[in-house]
Amino acid sequence: MLAVLGFATLGSFMLLVMRKYLSAFTAIMLTPIAAALIAGKGAKLGDMIMNGLETVAPTAALLLFAVLYFGLMMEAKLFEPISGLIIRASKGDPVRICVGTAVFALAVALDGDGTTSYMIVCSAFLPIYRRLGMNPLVIATVAAMALGTISGTTPWGGAATRGISALHLDATEYFVHMIGPMALTSLAIVAVAYWLGLRERRSIDPEKLAAYKLEIASGEAHAPVKADWRMWFNAALTVLLLVLLILEVAELVVLFMVFFVIALLVNIRSISDQQDLIKRQAANAVPVMMLVLGAGIFTGVMTDTGMIKAMANAALAVVPDSMGNLVPLFTAVLALPLGFFMSNDAYWFGVVPVLAESAAHYGIDANEIARAGAIGQVLHMMGPTSAPLWVLLGLVKAELGDFQKFALRWGVLISLAYILFAVLTGAISVT
Repeated sequence: MLAVLGFATLGSFMLLVMRKYLSAFTAIMLTPIAAALIAGKGAKLGDMIMNGLETVAPTAALLLFAVLYFGLMMEAKLFEPISGLIIRASKGDPVRICVGTAVFALAVALDGDGTTSYMIVCSAFLPIYRRLGMNPLVIATVAAMALGTISGTTPWGGAATRGISALHLDATEYFVHMIGPMALTSLAIVAVAYWLGLRERRSIDPEKLAAYKLEIASGEAHAPVKADWRMWFNAALTVLLLVLLILEVAELVVLFMVFFVIALLVNIRSISDQQDLIKRQAANAVPVMMLVLGAGIFTGVMTDTGMIKAMANAALAVVPDSMGNLVPLFTAVLALPLGFFMSNDAYWFGVVPVLAESAAHYGIDANEIARAGAIGQVLHMMGPTSAPLWVLLGLVKAELGDFQKFALRWGVLISLAYILFAVLTGAISVT
């Protein structure tokens, strides 16, 4: 019953959001609460909600200060020189712009932090997309796929780190076999970006495109930004922040809080002007925090009611004993829907160990289960429990339903390609 109720809850959420019957924030709270009541768990609903909120509270605080920091950097025009360079290199061709978006997003995703990656990519490319009238959902789709592939696979990314710790694995043994599939999947993302660029090129008015190319050739498309001492300071501060993030010298929320205060004091001296900036950026930060807290409630209720574990067990039960050698492949396929709807904590600490234990009965190494589970991160980055996604949607000014209708077809395609590459390279076995 719990498994059926769980799948029904997920389906209801998707229907309500994609058909726009309810807002994402409303649906993500009401659907699990209704399911808990139906399951007879109403007496424990308060505790389940609080457990979920406790898991996402640090993430909500992190996103608040990350949005404030990068919002300040955008107002200080820190990323304008990067946009100018991209404009000149693209020569106004939407195909080149989309491919450049993919390459840049894949490179930035190496830092492992989703919020930072999305903000840097959007800061560099969003002005170009808006100037040409290109669909900003292309940026969101390509960036989400890139982050899911790179950050979701690398041992220093949050997802794989959870898997390595939960299954007590050696990071090198896990990762070395994933380099090939990850690289091939990255090429597939570039190919998807190329195709999306062709579609954008056909949708843009040829006269507008020709006029923009002339502006680029004449140097009028992007006015040069005067690099004063504050811009150099902001650039050095941001590079230092990224280095400290990668080295993990402190919790991310601590780094963003401290660096935001430093940036605020250096760039804006007046207290009233500082308050005005915080009010302006709060318009972007508060909706994100609300949705992250709502996602925490969703995860807390779904996990504590036992629906998540029941769904995983029900899915695993369809594998007959004679096909036990296919458990890694089945895990990779199962990772797509579960990764989409579940938080990484619930998935990696609740579901993956169960799958690894089942695989052990067939003599299958836990590394293969961790690799298979990581493939689901591409769709996780497009799901409602991915906290950085809400930042991304805020940046491109898109609704969750509109984004998922545009992006999911490509996310599923890339995920299936990732599974194929993992099988072909031996990262996960089928024999």
